Amino acid sequence: MERTPAAVMTFHGADWLERPTREEEERPDDVIREMGLKEGDVAVDMGCGTGYFARRMAKAVGATGKVYGVDIQPEMLDYLREFCKKEGLTNVEPVLGGEVDPKLPPNSIDWMILVDVYHEFQQPAPMLAKMREALKPGGRIALIEYRMLGDTAKHIKTEHRMSVKQVLAEWNPAGFELVDLIEFLPAQHFFIFQKRPDRGESGGKS
Repeated sequence: MERTPAAVMTFHGADWLERPTREEEERPDDVIREMGLKEGDVAVDMGCGTGYFARRMAKAVGATGKVYGVDIQPEMLDYLREFCKKEGLTNVEPVLGGEVDPKLPPNSIDWMILVDVYHEFQQPAPMLAKMREALKPGGRIALIEYRMLGDTAKHIKTEHRMSVKQVLAEWNPAGFELVDLIEFLPAQHFFIFQKRPDRGESGGKS
Protein backbone atom coordinates (compact mmCIF):
# COMPACT_ATOMS: atom_id res chain seq x y z
CA MET A 1 0.00 0.00 0.00
CA GLU A 2 2.96 2.31 0.45
CA ARG A 3 3.70 4.33 -2.64
CA THR A 4 6.07 6.91 -4.04
CA PRO A 5 4.39 9.94 -5.64
CA ALA A 6 4.73 10.07 -9.40
CA ALA A 7 6.65 12.86 -11.09
CA VAL A 8 4.53 15.89 -11.94
CA MET A 9 3.53 16.10 -15.59
CA THR A 10 4.89 19.38 -16.90
CA PHE A 11 3.09 21.94 -19.03
CA HIS A 12 4.75 20.35 -22.05
CA GLY A 13 2.05 17.68 -21.77
CA ALA A 14 -0.78 20.18 -22.16
CA ASP A 15 -1.80 18.80 -25.55
CA TRP A 16 -2.50 15.42 -23.95
CA LEU A 17 -4.97 17.08 -21.57
CA GLU A 18 -6.95 18.37 -24.55
CA ARG A 19 -6.71 15.20 -26.66
CA PRO A 20 -9.83 14.52 -28.79
CA THR A 21 -10.30 11.04 -27.27
CA ARG A 22 -10.49 12.32 -23.70
CA GLU A 23 -14.23 12.90 -23.78
CA GLU A 24 -14.90 9.27 -24.62
CA GLU A 25 -12.23 7.98 -22.24
CA GLU A 26 -13.14 10.07 -19.19
CA ARG A 27 -16.77 11.10 -19.81
CA PRO A 28 -16.41 14.57 -18.23
CA ASP A 29 -20.02 15.61 -18.71
CA ASP A 30 -21.22 12.47 -16.91
CA VAL A 31 -18.77 13.16 -14.07
CA ILE A 32 -20.01 16.73 -13.68
CA ARG A 33 -23.60 15.53 -13.75
CA GLU A 34 -22.88 12.93 -11.06
CA MET A 35 -21.39 15.64 -8.83
CA GLY A 36 -24.67 17.54 -8.91
CA LEU A 37 -23.14 20.99 -9.18
CA LYS A 38 -25.76 23.69 -9.04
CA GLU A 39 -26.12 27.39 -9.81
CA GLY A 40 -24.14 29.46 -7.34
CA ASP A 41 -21.79 26.72 -6.12
CA VAL A 42 -18.13 27.50 -5.48
CA ALA A 43 -15.95 24.76 -6.92
CA VAL A 44 -12.27 23.94 -7.42
CA ASP A 45 -10.37 22.06 -10.09
CA MET A 46 -7.22 20.96 -8.25
CA GLY A 47 -4.26 20.49 -10.54
CA CYS A 48 -6.42 21.98 -13.24
CA GLY A 49 -3.85 21.96 -16.03
CA THR A 50 -5.51 23.49 -19.08
CA GLY A 51 -8.85 23.63 -17.26
CA TYR A 52 -10.47 20.73 -19.09
CA PHE A 53 -12.79 20.09 -16.14
CA ALA A 54 -12.76 23.63 -14.72
CA ARG A 55 -14.37 25.01 -17.87
CA ARG A 56 -17.18 22.48 -17.71
CA MET A 57 -17.69 23.14 -14.02
CA ALA A 58 -17.87 26.87 -14.71
CA LYS A 59 -20.86 26.31 -16.98
CA ALA A 60 -22.52 24.08 -14.36
CA VAL A 61 -22.27 26.62 -11.49
CA GLY A 62 -23.46 29.48 -13.69
CA ALA A 63 -22.88 33.21 -13.52
CA THR A 64 -23.51 33.35 -9.77
CA GLY A 65 -21.05 30.54 -9.10
CA LYS A 66 -17.28 30.44 -9.19
CA VAL A 67 -14.55 27.99 -10.09
CA TYR A 68 -10.97 28.20 -8.85
CA GLY A 69 -8.47 26.58 -11.19
CA VAL A 70 -5.48 25.61 -9.05
CA ASP A 71 -2.13 24.54 -10.46
CA ILE A 72 1.50 24.77 -9.39
CA GLN A 73 2.70 25.61 -12.91
CA PRO A 74 2.15 29.18 -14.13
CA GLU A 75 2.29 27.95 -17.71
CA MET A 76 -0.74 25.70 -17.11
CA LEU A 77 -2.64 28.68 -15.76
CA ASP A 78 -1.80 30.59 -18.92
CA TYR A 79 -3.46 27.80 -20.91
CA LEU A 80 -6.46 28.00 -18.57
CA ARG A 81 -6.82 31.73 -19.15
CA GLU A 82 -6.52 31.29 -22.91
CA PHE A 83 -9.20 28.60 -23.09
CA CYS A 84 -11.56 30.51 -20.79
CA LYS A 85 -11.19 33.62 -22.94
CA LYS A 86 -11.99 31.62 -26.09
CA GLU A 87 -15.08 30.14 -24.44
CA GLY A 88 -16.23 33.42 -22.90
CA LEU A 89 -16.01 32.14 -19.33
CA THR A 90 -15.67 34.87 -16.73
CA ASN A 91 -16.30 32.91 -13.52
CA VAL A 92 -13.01 30.98 -13.45
CA GLU A 93 -10.19 32.30 -11.26
CA PRO A 94 -6.67 30.89 -11.84
CA VAL A 95 -4.76 30.23 -8.60
CA LEU A 96 -1.04 29.50 -8.42
CA GLY A 97 -0.86 26.95 -5.63
CA GLY A 98 2.09 25.39 -3.86
CA GLU A 99 3.09 21.82 -3.13
CA VAL A 100 1.56 21.94 0.35
CA ASP A 101 -1.05 24.68 -0.01
CA PRO A 102 -3.63 25.26 -2.77
CA LYS A 103 -4.02 28.88 -1.60
CA LEU A 104 -7.80 28.72 -1.24
CA PRO A 105 -10.03 30.68 1.14
CA PRO A 106 -10.94 28.64 4.23
CA ASN A 107 -14.45 27.23 4.64
CA SER A 108 -15.51 28.46 1.19
CA ILE A 109 -15.73 25.52 -1.22
CA ASP A 110 -18.75 23.36 -2.05
CA TRP A 111 -16.98 20.96 -4.42
CA MET A 112 -13.46 20.06 -5.48
CA ILE A 113 -12.40 17.75 -8.25
CA LEU A 114 -9.03 16.07 -8.73
CA VAL A 115 -8.62 14.20 -12.00
CA ASP A 116 -5.51 12.03 -12.45
CA VAL A 117 -3.51 14.43 -10.30
CA TYR A 118 -3.56 13.36 -6.65
CA HIS A 119 -0.98 10.62 -7.25
CA GLU A 120 1.45 13.38 -8.29
CA PHE A 121 1.16 15.32 -5.02
CA GLN A 122 4.68 15.26 -3.64
CA GLN A 123 3.48 15.96 -0.08
CA PRO A 124 -0.08 14.64 0.03
CA ALA A 125 -0.69 14.85 3.80
CA PRO A 126 -0.28 18.62 4.25
CA MET A 127 -2.08 19.26 0.97
CA LEU A 128 -5.05 17.17 2.09
CA ALA A 129 -5.16 19.13 5.35
CA LYS A 130 -5.31 22.44 3.48
CA MET A 131 -7.93 21.13 1.09
CA ARG A 132 -10.05 20.06 4.03
CA GLU A 133 -9.74 23.52 5.58
CA ALA A 134 -11.00 25.08 2.34
CA LEU A 135 -14.17 22.98 2.22
CA LYS A 136 -17.43 24.14 3.73
CA PRO A 137 -19.04 21.82 6.29
CA GLY A 138 -20.46 19.02 4.17
CA GLY A 139 -18.22 20.01 1.28
CA ARG A 140 -17.33 17.21 -1.08
CA ILE A 141 -14.47 16.10 -3.31
CA ALA A 142 -14.59 14.10 -6.52
CA LEU A 143 -11.37 12.13 -6.85
CA ILE A 144 -10.61 10.33 -10.10
CA GLU A 145 -7.61 8.02 -10.42
CA TYR A 146 -6.64 5.29 -12.86
CA ARG A 147 -7.22 1.80 -11.45
CA MET A 148 -4.19 -0.04 -10.11
CA LEU A 149 -5.80 -3.47 -10.24
CA GLY A 150 -7.17 -5.25 -13.28
CA ASP A 151 -6.50 -4.54 -16.93
CA THR A 152 -8.63 -1.47 -17.63
CA ALA A 153 -5.73 0.95 -17.03
CA LYS A 154 -2.81 -1.24 -18.05
CA HIS A 155 -1.90 1.36 -20.71
CA ILE A 156 -1.03 3.79 -17.89
CA LYS A 157 2.29 3.60 -16.04
CA THR A 158 2.00 1.96 -12.61
CA GLU A 159 3.12 5.06 -10.71
CA HIS A 160 0.20 6.96 -12.23
CA ARG A 161 -2.40 4.52 -10.90
CA MET A 162 -3.87 3.94 -7.43
CA SER A 163 -5.84 1.20 -5.74
CA VAL A 164 -8.90 1.81 -3.59
CA LYS A 165 -6.93 0.65 -0.54
CA GLN A 166 -4.14 3.13 -1.23
CA VAL A 167 -6.58 6.01 -1.56
CA LEU A 168 -8.54 5.17 1.59
CA ALA A 169 -5.35 4.65 3.59
CA GLU A 170 -4.39 8.27 2.89
CA TRP A 171 -7.76 10.03 2.78
CA ASN A 172 -9.51 8.54 5.82
CA PRO A 173 -6.82 9.60 8.32
CA ALA A 174 -6.84 13.07 6.71
CA GLY A 175 -10.41 13.71 7.87
CA PHE A 176 -12.42 12.52 4.88
CA GLU A 177 -15.06 9.83 4.62
CA LEU A 178 -16.02 7.96 1.49
CA VAL A 179 -19.52 8.82 0.32
CA ASP A 180 -19.52 6.76 -2.86
CA LEU A 181 -17.24 4.78 -5.17
CA ILE A 182 -18.59 4.97 -8.71
CA GLU A 183 -17.28 2.65 -11.38
CA PHE A 184 -18.83 3.72 -14.69
CA LEU A 185 -15.60 5.17 -16.11
CA PRO A 186 -13.73 2.90 -18.52
CA ALA A 187 -10.33 2.99 -16.77
CA GLN A 188 -10.67 5.10 -13.62
CA HIS A 189 -12.05 4.92 -10.11
CA PHE A 190 -14.43 7.78 -9.26
CA PHE A 191 -14.49 8.46 -5.52
CA ILE A 192 -16.70 10.97 -3.77
CA PHE A 193 -15.38 12.06 -0.39
CA GLN A 194 -17.00 14.25 2.22
CA LYS A 195 -15.28 16.38 4.78
CA ARG A 196 -15.72 14.60 8.09
CA PRO A 197 -17.09 17.24 10.47
CA ASP A 198 -15.11 18.39 13.47
CA ARG A 199 -16.78 18.46 16.84
CA GLY A 200 -19.45 21.14 16.94
CA GLU A 201 -19.53 21.35 13.15
CA SER A 202 -22.55 20.40 11.08
CA GLY A 203 -21.74 17.94 8.31
CA GLY A 204 -24.98 18.18 6.36
CA LYS A 205 -24.85 18.90 2.62
CA SER A 206 -27.63 21.17 1.45
